[in-house]
Amino acid sequence: MKREYLQAVRRKMFIVMTILLPLLMAAAFILPGLLMAKGLGHKRIVVIDDTGRLRDAFTKPDHGLFEITYVTSQDVKPYIARLAANKNEPVDGILVIPADALQSDKASMKYYSRSSTDFITQEQLAGRATRAIQRQRLETLGLAKADIEKALVNPTVEAVQVSKTGQKKTGGTFNFVVGFIFAFLLMMPSFVYGVEIMRGIIQEKTDRVVEVLLSSVTPRQLLSGKILGLAAVGLTQIGAWLVMIVAVAFFGAVSAAAAGFDIKQYLHVSTFVYFVVFFVLAYLTNVCVYAVGGAVCNSDREAQQMLAPVIMVMMLPVFLMGPLITNPDTPMFVVLSMAPVFGPLTMFVRTLVSDPPMVQVLVSMIVSAATVAAFLLMTAKIFRVGILSYGKRPTIPELWRWMKVA
Repeated sequence: MKREYLQAVRRKMFIVMTILLPLLMAAAFILPGLLMAKGLGHKRIVVIDDTGRLRDAFTKPDHGLFEITYVTSQDVKPYIARLAANKNEPVDGILVIPADALQSDKASMKYYSRSSTDFITQEQLAGRATRAIQRQRLETLGLAKADIEKALVNPTVEAVQVSKTGQKKTGGTFNFVVGFIFAFLLMMPSFVYGVEIMRGIIQEKTDRVVEVLLSSVTPRQLLSGKILGLAAVGLTQIGAWLVMIVAVAFFGAVSAAAAGFDIKQYLHVSTFVYFVVFFVLAYLTNVCVYAVGGAVCNSDREAQQMLAPVIMVMMLPVFLMGPLITNPDTPMFVVLSMAPVFGPLTMFVRTLVSDPPMVQVLVSMIVSAATVAAFLLMTAKIFRVGILSYGKRPTIPELWRWMKVA
């Protein structure tokens, strides 16, 4: 265990990734928004308003997200030609507002662009036009402008989670983001270091080093040392990331507290306790599977081919992360949170975004611990026979015989 741990944490790549990964994750969240905002700000839009009465919606200085050319009652064909040619005064989008938009409830605006998925620009422009049309219609009915502005104000909706004890918690969007981040931190090291275990076992088999090692330790000791050593590596890396997150959050919390924002309603001590418990359970479950792949196969490619369908099944909660975070208490996710293999990640996310009964949490922990114990026993039996087996990869019946023999 000591050897596996020190060998991993002393690598330059471990140190680099421990420092860089939080920065890369932050960039992954922030950069797309910045690029999108930058891209929207440089779009050249032509608005053809056949009503001739919506100029203010597209020419006010506070609506400067786009470079908008506003014209009335123009033929759209020349602008479409400029849009298609994309040269000589190019155009990125054309919004056409029909002449009957103020009178008819069946009027339909058209938006032309070179991209079929330019829906953000389309929604931005259509939203401005719609609100301007609503104002014009209300003015026609004789309402004062002040009353119109008051009537068109959109009320905000604040998500409030009510626990079984009656405690109220706010911040649904924030919890959604936190759920994704913590779920990523929970699963990613398990798969990364699971592959490390698999490759280490295959390398030792290929180099015949394992034959020397087994003269000093039993196969079970060798397997346990590898799994526990790399589990400690994963916890070390996760611990470093959490320290960075807490350090950044501390400065943010000070500013938030000054503004009346209570960070404690989103992150609790129990969150970090559950994270450590379910991380260990998820980690041990996943790495046992990779250890079996290393013990029964003779190359990385062979092991990856054998384990690919198994890993895809084990990643089911990851694929269902969106529905899981938004509907954590549906019967399907309640069952998955207490099922073997799927339990650690599913139940941890449920504790983040919901308030599952403590009985279900304890059942999930017990089932996951029993699953880990069973996996360790099966892995040790397969490892004992497979670690010195070379040549053809064993079939499922042969693996079953290995476990019975061992």
